[in-house]
Amino acid sequence: MPIEILMPALSPTMEEGTLAKWLVKEGDTVSSGDLLAEIETDKATMEFEAVDDGVIGKIMIPEGSANVKVNTVIAVLLAEGESASDIGAVKAAPAAAAPAAPATASAPASAPAAAKASDGARVFASPLARRIAADKGLDLSGITGSGPHGRIVKADVEGATAGPAKAAPVVTAAPVAAAAPTGPSSDMVARMYEGREYIEIPLNGMRKTIAARLTEAKQTIPHFYLRREIKLDALMAFRADLNKKLASRDVKLSVNDFIIKACAMALQAVPEANAVWAGDKVLQMKASDVAVAVAIEGGLFTPVLKDADTKSLSALSAEMKDLAARARDRKLAPHEYQGGSFAISNLGMMGIENFDAVINPPHGGILAVGAGIKKPVVGDDNQITIATVMSVTLSVDHRVIDGAVGAKFLGAIVDNLEQPLTMLA
Repeated sequence: MPIEILMPALSPTMEEGTLAKWLVKEGDTVSSGDLLAEIETDKATMEFEAVDDGVIGKIMIPEGSANVKVNTVIAVLLAEGESASDIGAVKAAPAAAAPAAPATASAPASAPAAAKASDGARVFASPLARRIAADKGLDLSGITGSGPHGRIVKADVEGATAGPAKAAPVVTAAPVAAAAPTGPSSDMVARMYEGREYIEIPLNGMRKTIAARLTEAKQTIPHFYLRREIKLDALMAFRADLNKKLASRDVKLSVNDFIIKACAMALQAVPEANAVWAGDKVLQMKASDVAVAVAIEGGLFTPVLKDADTKSLSALSAEMKDLAARARDRKLAPHEYQGGSFAISNLGMMGIENFDAVINPPHGGILAVGAGIKKPVVGDDNQITIATVMSVTLSVDHRVIDGAVGAKFLGAIVDNLEQPLTMLA
């Protein structure tokens, strides 16, 4: 029977996407692991690969189609001995009559030859991911998949290294609900501006997701805010000295690199602050996985620097530059911008002196970083001097972090930045 190829859910929050480009055409023969199409999610453009062998019998959704719902039939794959005349049976078949786990190119549960974990449980991975894992000697049971329903895909195994297998808990993230309508309807607003010229800008997938998540954040997260000023003179002098010494390696550290390192180390010093809200429980994380907001055209990404406390400043700098560049090109894989327990939003480089950032759920907090500006300050000798001072605001989820813990955590960040040598100890 012909196999339906369904619109895949390429991220936990994806409910619909744009079929940007077909990489095959009707009549093409494909094998498992071959690339079929490029699909734009709410965050990135990703390649979609075949699970089954066969011939592309019919393309149901043309390339360029937007707002294609997840699990919509986008193409039909013919097995050996089948012809285009068999496709009608697929289209006419009622949904209720379909098997619980159909053998489709987008359903990971139907992937053939699934690997087995040490406890006998099935580990679902794409054929291409399995081949790469076999070449590298990787145990798939120790890899957490970023594909639909935890499926292991190519991106998950490319950067992995062989090591002892360990059970990887599967966490199914609930899809983000669309933001409830608030305020006047679009028709009411349009009537208010009748007779005035304007440009109507439809919401793309990224903007819809940002609207839904931030509405959810402000409606459901009890934010409170802690503010401090940080003297940057020691850090600026230390950074200038390091950059001179690193020039031969073509490394140039930014203030933001130091902020990432300072926050990562503070999460280790105050482990109670290294936590996320999980509905009916709080998850206190072991590693310092720090997300950093990166502005792109039409929205933003928050790529995550994992184990940031263990990495050198130069390593963090290189990784951040790479993530930011690929974020602007929308080339990040879901596992590169999902997760983390804490985030940083830096608008200081745009001249903003201070602001309050909205927490990105399920994170426990976010640090809003302002510009470093010269100000008169009273020194330890009670004399007025000029210093470079940076204002920061810590937004905290009170369900996760109490005021005293938040204050201690922010204090650790300040200490790290005002005494930057300690970050190298």
